[in-house]
Amino acid sequence: MNSTAIVALMFGGLLLLEFFRGRLKKMTATVDDRVVEIVSTLSVPLLVVPTIVFVTYALMGWLVPDWRGTWGHLPVWAMVLILLIGDDMTQYWWHRLSHSVPFLFNFHRAHHEPRYISVRVAYRNSLLYFIFMPTIWISAILIYFGFGAVFVVYSLVKALVIFGAHCAVPWDAFLYRHRFLSPIAWVVERTISTPSTHYAHHGMDAADGVSNYNGNYGNLLFFWDVLFGTARITRRYPAEFGIAGDRRATFMRQLFFPLFRSWK
Repeated sequence: MNSTAIVALMFGGLLLLEFFRGRLKKMTATVDDRVVEIVSTLSVPLLVVPTIVFVTYALMGWLVPDWRGTWGHLPVWAMVLILLIGDDMTQYWWHRLSHSVPFLFNFHRAHHEPRYISVRVAYRNSLLYFIFMPTIWISAILIYFGFGAVFVVYSLVKALVIFGAHCAVPWDAFLYRHRFLSPIAWVVERTISTPSTHYAHHGMDAADGVSNYNGNYGNLLFFWDVLFGTARITRRYPAEFGIAGDRRATFMRQLFFPLFRSWK
């Protein structure tokens, strides 16, 4: 079974969990929401990422053909450390920059448009958000250098954490219900993204004491937020999600900004 199939099974499994726990019924998804989620969820893993890897391989093979596989001798722990910095930390800063620069936020806006949280939101961004994301290009270069096998496992772990952090069924609630698990929860919530910490990033109103719209940017590791001072940890979940105000972007703007700029 290839990695794409495993990712699809993880995504589908969590979507079924949301369905059987009755969470899908509570989501007020619009037609625009459904279109954006279908297009982005299919396009990113099946079209955008493979195209970037193909283009990177072609360019590297033309520019530095002798460098292919030259880092393949590195120990696994070194490859993982390089990936965590070159891929995950870089994505933290790209994500943070997208919230800091108004023009860039238009590429990321689709991720925050829905008034709900769900695994369906995980890939939800404009296509240019992923095309311009340095993380994917850096990862493709590292694969060319010989990180292929390690990257497959790393990317599956990262996908599982990201899907779990967006899932409408918060798995981390179990850790908070039992006092004897509190030390474990303390470590987990400061290491990887959890529903509590990532829901906060999608929260609508920071005045609720939970939401941290301009923070909690971590993808695989929440540690970057702790390290760079953007973490808010409350062990609670926002009551409302989305972008404050009634102005909603059409699905064309969400997916294809700046080619389309229309509002509803």
